[in-house]
Amino acid sequence: MSSSDIFIGETIGTAVLILLGGGVCAAVTLKRSKAKDAGWLAITFGWGFAVLTGAYLAGGVSGAHLNPAVTIGLAIEGGTKWSDVPLYLASQLLGAMIGAVLVWAVYYGQFHAHLNDPEIAKTKNDGPAGPVLGVFSTGPEIRNVVQNMVTEIIATAVLVLAILTQGLNNDGNGLGTLGALITALVVVSIGLSLGGPTGYAINPVRDLGPRIVHALLPLPNKGGSDWSYAWIPIAGPLIGGAIAGGLYNLAFA
Repeated sequence: MSSSDIFIGETIGTAVLILLGGGVCAAVTLKRSKAKDAGWLAITFGWGFAVLTGAYLAGGVSGAHLNPAVTIGLAIEGGTKWSDVPLYLASQLLGAMIGAVLVWAVYYGQFHAHLNDPEIAKTKNDGPAGPVLGVFSTGPEIRNVVQNMVTEIIATAVLVLAILTQGLNNDGNGLGTLGALITALVVVSIGLSLGGPTGYAINPVRDLGPRIVHALLPLPNKGGSDWSYAWIPIAGPLIGGAIAGGLYNLAFA
C-alpha cells in the first residue's frame, strides 16, 4: 500500500475510533448528557463498537492498525515494513487528536455545563487529574507504577496477539470483516476483564493524542492533564505489542 493510503486510512480510522470511544466516555461522564452515569458496560461496549467502526473504515485502505502497539507487533511479526512504521504512528497520533477535538465539538455545551457547575469546579485541583480528563485519556484507580505498567502490558499483549492470530491475513493487507468483529469483541472483553485498574489504554495514541488536546483546549476549570502518568499508557502498550509480536513468531509462525 502507498504512503498516502497509510496516511489517509490511519488518520481517518483512528479519528473515528477516538470520536466514538471518547464520545461514549463524554456521554457517561458529563452533566446534561442523556447517557450520564450509564456505567462501565456502556463504556466497554462503546469502545468495542468504536474499534469495529474504525476497522471497517480503514481496513481496505491502510490495514486498520489504528494503534502503534498493533503496528509494532505487526512489524516484529513481519506483516508490516519497518520503514512504514513512522508514518503509521504519526498518522495514528494525528487521527487521535482530530477525534478528540470532534468529541469536544459534539459535547461542547455539556463540557461547559459540567465544568461550570460549582461542585465540579471545586474539584479541578483535587489530585493530579482534572475533572474531565477521563473523557480524553486514562488514569489508574490505584497509582502503582509497576502494577499499572504490568496491567497495560498484559492487556495490550492479549489484544495484539488476538489480532495477529485472528484478524489479519497472511499478506498483511488488513482486517477482514470477521477479523474486525473478533477484534472489537476482544476489546470489549479486555475492558470488562482487565480494564478496571487503569482504564485500559491498550493504545498509546488513544491516550496521548486526546491528552494533548485536553491540555490545549480552552475548557473552563478543566484542571491538569496528569502528565506524570502519561508515559505508562504509552510505554506499557508498546511493550505489550512487542511481546505479542515475539510470541506470535515463537508459537504461531
